[in-house]
Amino acid sequence: MDGEALRHRTLRGKAETESRDKKPMLKLDMTKTAPPNYKGIILAGGSGTRLYPVTHVLPKSLLPVYDKPMVYYPLSTLMLAGIREILLISTPEDLPRFQHLLGDGSRYGVHFQYAPQTKPEGIAQSFLIGKEFIGSSGCALVLGDNIFYGHDLVKELRAAMLQPKGARIFAYPVNDPERYGVVEFDPHGKTPKALSIEEKPKQPKSRYAVTGLYFYDNQVVEIASGLKPSKRGELEITDVNREYLKRNQLNVCVMGRGMAWLDTGTHEALMEASLFIQTLEKRQGLIVACPEEIAYRSGYITAAQLEALAQPMRNNGYGAYLLQLLRERVF
Repeated sequence: MDGEALRHRTLRGKAETESRDKKPMLKLDMTKTAPPNYKGIILAGGSGTRLYPVTHVLPKSLLPVYDKPMVYYPLSTLMLAGIREILLISTPEDLPRFQHLLGDGSRYGVHFQYAPQTKPEGIAQSFLIGKEFIGSSGCALVLGDNIFYGHDLVKELRAAMLQPKGARIFAYPVNDPERYGVVEFDPHGKTPKALSIEEKPKQPKSRYAVTGLYFYDNQVVEIASGLKPSKRGELEITDVNREYLKRNQLNVCVMGRGMAWLDTGTHEALMEASLFIQTLEKRQGLIVACPEEIAYRSGYITAAQLEALAQPMRNNGYGAYLLQLLRERVF
């Protein structure tokens, strides 16, 4: 058997039952991935200086948000969109920690790859680092410290996946838009139509911030390759969005009432996010951003596989919840 055939066989799940860190490796059925062909990137790099001293030891995206690591939230966002080929980008020092936590992704019914970002040079650098991973596919990028929640979230994610050409980004009303990329909308348009996008403007033209979730067609690799560093020395994601806007291929989806976007870049925001998730979970008895549950309900893993994942954690609330999924029906 040649190397390519062996790789294909591994992706089909004919691998060993345990990884080197003794975590279960489950059989993958990659035929259940939602069309069209999109791949996902989680950008979990940076030094996390705003969260010092807690990020001296752990990267920001591995800090807990209530009952689970922060990275579970962007991972769940991609999984809810139906994306199962995922590249995680982080610093060379932190990549082994993510690999130890997430493994090859098979226990979540997805396939992970990992790539280092040796120097943080902007969000758009992700598309240069992930150029070979993206290949001829479209790409969804989510930032490792962003949390999304809401009743219509899955519908909006799937709609973005079905957009045949161009880009779709998400805007959210905030009280401090000067901290973000800001979208200016046509005041006379019947539907949200972007007129301009500015990066951290001193005088914002609206209070709609661009969130850390982006869907792009394959043009994004070419666009990112042509960018010049900003005054901050970074390849700005705002410049990518401006180029799509210039080509009249930028779709801006406004997240309104009933949707929540949390950016956990400060101590206060991290605490607020944890309290938000705690309130939701305690009230409903459901876990937010549970990759095992998403994999099970999406048909990526079987009931027996879910039980195998839950058993080592059966004495805590997370494991008990996974076992409860096998007994109850959630509407």
